[in-house]
Amino acid sequence: MTMKRIQAPPSKARLCYESLRTAILRGDLRPGSRIVIDELTRQMGVSRIPIREALQRLQGEGLVELEPHVGVRVADIDADSVHEMFQLKEALEVISGRSACERMSEEDLARAEEILRIMDEVIDDPDRWSEENVRFHKFICDCAHMPLVGASMLRVLDHWERLRRYYQDEVFMQRHRVAHQEHWEILKALRMRDPDYLERVTHEHNRKSILAYAPGPGVSPRNAGTAMHGDSE
Repeated sequence: MTMKRIQAPPSKARLCYESLRTAILRGDLRPGSRIVIDELTRQMGVSRIPIREALQRLQGEGLVELEPHVGVRVADIDADSVHEMFQLKEALEVISGRSACERMSEEDLARAEEILRIMDEVIDDPDRWSEENVRFHKFICDCAHMPLVGASMLRVLDHWERLRRYYQDEVFMQRHRVAHQEHWEILKALRMRDPDYLERVTHEHNRKSILAYAPGPGVSPRNAGTAMHGDSE
């Protein structure tokens, strides 16, 4: 006899986590802003326990910071965090990309091209373009047969999503068209089965992103956007 699986309803902690995580990634809860647990209990209609559990999970993802005797705040977006995020993203892209160069079938390559063509069509829709961007990078991880790398990639791309929304007008909208052309170069490297070329393209792709979002002391991303039009993730 086959028993039907019982689907448990989502816990309050999970619902709190998903709600807070969405608010952080969308920028509704701004980087550096303080999170008052008592206020959340009032707004969300739950006790402090599920909110604390949700915040601990978000802390593990690097989205909030719990400071003893101070409280909780949304993690800042600063130069160090931008560098760390893009360097980690580059490492994951190189690992998955080098393997994908050997493993991708012609059908896989055609599917990757299909995703990029969809991105061509939605280039003026930043939210939709970003969704397809995530799908493109995750697809390469899938083709590389690297589920752990793929899971890590999704975590890093969550941080990228928060970054691009925070700097949407100053950086993202000025630069993502040229960045998209770099995705086509990644596909070219995959088609050539050339992991060294792919690694070079990936490095340059992320180097330009770092320069765009964290241009250096005394230079804001807004000013960098004017000076370096065209380079980004």
